[in-house]
Amino acid sequence: MPVVAAGAILWRKEKGELRVLMIHRSRYDDWSWPKGKLDKGEAISEAAVRELREETGLKVSLGVKLHVSQYKLENGSKKIVHYWAAQVSDEALRKQKFKPDDEVSKFEWLSVSDAKKRMSYKHDNDPLKVLISLHDKGILETRPFVLLRHAKATQRADWKKGEATRPLLKQGIAQAVALTNILNAYGPKLVVTSSWKRCLDTVRPFITKMKVKLVERSQLSELGAKNGPQRTHKLIHNLIETEKKVVVCSHRPALPTIIEAIGVYGDKAQRKELEEALNLKPGDLCVIHLANSPDKKKAKIVGIEFEGPVIGD
Repeated sequence: MPVVAAGAILWRKEKGELRVLMIHRSRYDDWSWPKGKLDKGEAISEAAVRELREETGLKVSLGVKLHVSQYKLENGSKKIVHYWAAQVSDEALRKQKFKPDDEVSKFEWLSVSDAKKRMSYKHDNDPLKVLISLHDKGILETRPFVLLRHAKATQRADWKKGEATRPLLKQGIAQAVALTNILNAYGPKLVVTSSWKRCLDTVRPFITKMKVKLVERSQLSELGAKNGPQRTHKLIHNLIETEKKVVVCSHRPALPTIIEAIGVYGDKAQRKELEEALNLKPGDLCVIHLANSPDKKKAKIVGIEFEGPVIGD
């Protein structure tokens, strides 16, 4: 089995110059990006944010996914590392709590050119190249639009009290709890959901723990998307154009309408990739990373990724 790890290139601007954070590990006497292995039952994005905080003392949210590195360790086993971009705000720096330990002895903010010279491993240049490219295009600073399909619910045939009240199964309740840290990894500030029970109960653990604003919208219900698709389109466009960091929770039958609205902000290849969201399983999510286009006229899709909760036996 390969070793799976997650991390990020932490970045910020200093006097207009892009700078990135690298850590030094005394045990190996090397310089690399902060990262670490997944804990049991942990999602990849969840692990990335945890490792960043443990190794740097910084509390951040994930931006666009940069690269998945694959290489062999000295013992011959395969290692897979997922890297995101993660912007570090001035507030995060003020609240940073870093203590050197046996794993990470120190860190430094470096220019891109200095980072290339400092890095100990060639494969660490792969995610950096993507980050530099996005920065040069003016689309490195992104915001998440998270499309979430509600968690596993009671079968339609087993529920006779109306679709709006169909509840989650035990598995779905466990998925909803597991989603809390995954959603939080992307830093959304608003949850907009169908008012039907299975959607509300999917996002409830997240909004309760993280104190995020909740808004219910009929346009995201099955009937709302079916009977008024243009109203659903308008809602999605408003959320994107007002630059919200948002989670939208809805139902499988509504996904084609929602995805069609999101696709306006992408190119042909991205619209094709978005079609994979039509196959979201209960509790799975699609994260669309958006940036303002350089001309500021319209939002632009920068990256798309898929994830779901990890539920133990």
